[in-house]
Amino acid sequence: MQNIIQAELGGLYGNEVIKEMNEIIKLYDIYDGLGQDWIVDEKDYTPTKKKTNYIKKLIKEEARFLFGKTPIFTVQVEDDKYQDQVEEINKYINKLLKDNLFEDKLVKGARDCFIGKRIAIKLHADTITKTIRVMFVPSLEFVYEPFEDRVDELKKIIFFHQMNQKQDKSKQVIWKQKYEMVDGKCILNEGFYNGNGDLLETLAVNVDLKLSGIPAYVILNDGLSGDLKGESDVEEILENGIEYNKLTSEDLDALKKGMNRIIYGTDVDPEASKHFKLKPGAYWDVSTDIASDGKQAQIGTIDTDFNYDTRMENTLNRIKADMHEVLNIPMINNSDLQGMMTSGKSMKALYWQLITRCEEKMMSWRPALEWMIRAILEMNEVYSITTLPKLENFDVVVENQYPLQENEDEEMTLDLQKVNAQTMSRKTFIKKWTNVTDDIAEEELKQIQLEKQMLEDSYSQFETDLGDDE
Repeated sequence: MQNIIQAELGGLYGNEVIKEMNEIIKLYDIYDGLGQDWIVDEKDYTPTKKKTNYIKKLIKEEARFLFGKTPIFTVQVEDDKYQDQVEEINKYINKLLKDNLFEDKLVKGARDCFIGKRIAIKLHADTITKTIRVMFVPSLEFVYEPFEDRVDELKKIIFFHQMNQKQDKSKQVIWKQKYEMVDGKCILNEGFYNGNGDLLETLAVNVDLKLSGIPAYVILNDGLSGDLKGESDVEEILENGIEYNKLTSEDLDALKKGMNRIIYGTDVDPEASKHFKLKPGAYWDVSTDIASDGKQAQIGTIDTDFNYDTRMENTLNRIKADMHEVLNIPMINNSDLQGMMTSGKSMKALYWQLITRCEEKMMSWRPALEWMIRAILEMNEVYSITTLPKLENFDVVVENQYPLQENEDEEMTLDLQKVNAQTMSRKTFIKKWTNVTDDIAEEELKQIQLEKQMLEDSYSQFETDLGDDE
């Protein structure tokens, strides 16, 4: 794998990418819990190592809040005469995303992005089955290179995956797929290689895909201007996560020591004490040591002081609060919500910091998702996947949703105002508030139109009859 990366990227950048991949592997180990380890130097007993893995919980919660409710994708045009064409395109997009299990892929892709610093959206047109596949590729399975003067546009991206787990590089089989922009054309090369980078089988050679750009988009998690790597949310909370695990493990050890109190004996016959059983309800026949003249054998225990309880609880809560603070995730439990959650506005106030953090992340995700819709429509036209109306000028709108309790009456009123102002279609309104499919929404609109026509016809007949009576 390393030889393939160095051959494609080369120089210092290639070496830096290989070094960073080893770091990303460690980040995934940390997320899974295997990498959350610490050194212990106790010699008189084997310390407990309990891994609560609070890190994984927070990463899942962050991704769930960002994309737990899938964003709404709509194609829009200014001219009302194209509304029928727009509805047909939107219907196709929604069906395509549903067939691709996009909702599930999006949440999992967000997790990969938060762990591995970046994620790639990849599109593939299957001309045999006449469909377009949408994929999210984690950072360990691709490397990329942007244009020198346009760092937000892909010049080259290489996807790869090791097909077996052989240690001998000559026996390894690695699939590699390279997209590259050459003289304004998107060129594809694909094949199987061994671990030394030698070609085993060719799948595609210099194929012109007839596309305006590479069918992939790299999303960076946070980072700075000109950054090609991104940042990992796991890395930010690693130290606190390990400290939390250490303290909970030490707490268990202290509890065990307190439950298994130290037992001491004075002037006890050594032979008799060998048969004492440490179990509930055990009976000990304590014999005095014959060497202890005039003395009586005694058995006792040493109590353990557990006055650290409050201090331990405060420390654990402080560490958890630090991790929540870093990711802007509110630290809320059910008791905090009793008697105070009266509306969606109150809930939004509690989650305001997380909402703003997610909106910041959407600054990277929204352009990628908008690109995805435009690229799907371009690939559909180039490869004749299905017949769709062609629009010269259109906008792609990605409206994110957060899984919070809403004040539905207020939101419905606002949506009705949008319908009246013709900034939201009646069909969208029906689908949103009745949770029905496109077909059912269309039937409902037809029924509304039919009833409206019947009322107008009845009113016209009434006026006619009234005129005749006069």
